Amino acid sequence: MRLYGVTGWKNAGKTGLMERLVAEITARGHSVSTVKHAHHTFDVDHAGKDSYRHRQAGAHEVLLASRNRVALMQELRDQEEPTLADLLTRLKPVDLVLIEGYKRDSHPKVEAHRAEPGNPLIAPGDPTIRAVASDVPLDLDRPVFDLDDTVAVADFILAEVGL
Repeated sequence: MRLYGVTGWKNAGKTGLMERLVAEITARGHSVSTVKHAHHTFDVDHAGKDSYRHRQAGAHEVLLASRNRVALMQELRDQEEPTLADLLTRLKPVDLVLIEGYKRDSHPKVEAHRAEPGNPLIAPGDPTIRAVASDVPLDLDRPVFDLDDTVAVADFILAEVGL
């Protein structure tokens, strides 16, 4: 599978860029799946729902299915967090998997950067970051795109992965 990441610090614009890239790339006829890393406890389920009650009772996996979607929740309990490589084996084949987060993994990435939060750029010390999408001009040794220029960022990523 072809992989490309969007990385950056909190409030850098990663999720917005991911959302626009998925829309742009799928509009061009390519199939896309996404993986997002969460640094905190999250829940896609809600207290009181049947599936939540199944998990609370101790179920290792809960599979929800309807005619519109399927969701598989797996409780890790005392197990280690799965690696990105392990998670990717769970996905069905698509043209491109876009990965949000996982900044320490070795796949190629675009760094999303906003000046306002005041966070330093990751790119200068990370060769896996192949370009930066920023809301301010930057002088770097790799391409810099306007954070809102989704078409240019999508063109770059698709060229990089050969699509």
